[in-house]
Amino acid sequence: MLMLTALPLAAQKTPVRVAAAADLQPVLPRIIAAYRAAGGGPVEASYASSATLATQIINGAPFDLFLAANLSFPQRVIDARQAVETRPVVYAQGALVLWSRRNGQDGPLTLKDLASPSVHRIAVANPQHAPYGAAAIAALKNSGVYAAVQSKLVYAENIAQTAQFAQSGNADCALISRTLAISPALADHGQATEISPALYPPIEQGAVLMRKAPERLAATGLLQFLLSPKGRAVLEQNGLRAPSPAER
Repeated sequence: MLMLTALPLAAQKTPVRVAAAADLQPVLPRIIAAYRAAGGGPVEASYASSATLATQIINGAPFDLFLAANLSFPQRVIDARQAVETRPVVYAQGALVLWSRRNGQDGPLTLKDLASPSVHRIAVANPQHAPYGAAAIAALKNSGVYAAVQSKLVYAENIAQTAQFAQSGNADCALISRTLAISPALADHGQATEISPALYPPIEQGAVLMRKAPERLAATGLLQFLLSPKGRAVLEQNGLRAPSPAER
């Protein structure tokens, strides 16, 4: 359980090193900027799939804080005795959307549209590595279209690469995080359909502090800020729902 204390001042010179899930790529820089404005110190973020980051941490990568896109990968870090917590701290809940470029079609695509012969390639993140990929497969199955579209699926390493496939034209559309879909790079050039949360398991995003973190105090301050009213406001403005006190 995370014990909240006063935020550390920007006294440390070594940046806090954050291992961040790829869906946070458009969000975390804004969190960091707000944290710095509130007196926090320097932060460096590395983005990849949650599975890749968990493996790197377990193998000794010198991160201070792990911000994953689900709870199972930070739990792996806990089970490997690499984390301070005994269970992940839920910092946000994600949402899945279907994004496609603006090509003159009548409105945004829906899951049912994916079975159309006009849709040839559908980008999803590797469900073994990326929580949003697992959510995408669940949504396709629960909506009844998986059998019709399985042969069209194109797998990316993480959710950011999934978005790139559709944005570049290497796929007709992509099942991605809302955080990416509403970022200027995608929102200005495409359209998105929110996928009903009833079609996939909740995407609870979890964090853990590293037991051997060189900047553990500052990393604790950054996580505290993420859970603070200011941090929650940034999350919600950028496509993530802040957790309720019960979830945290």
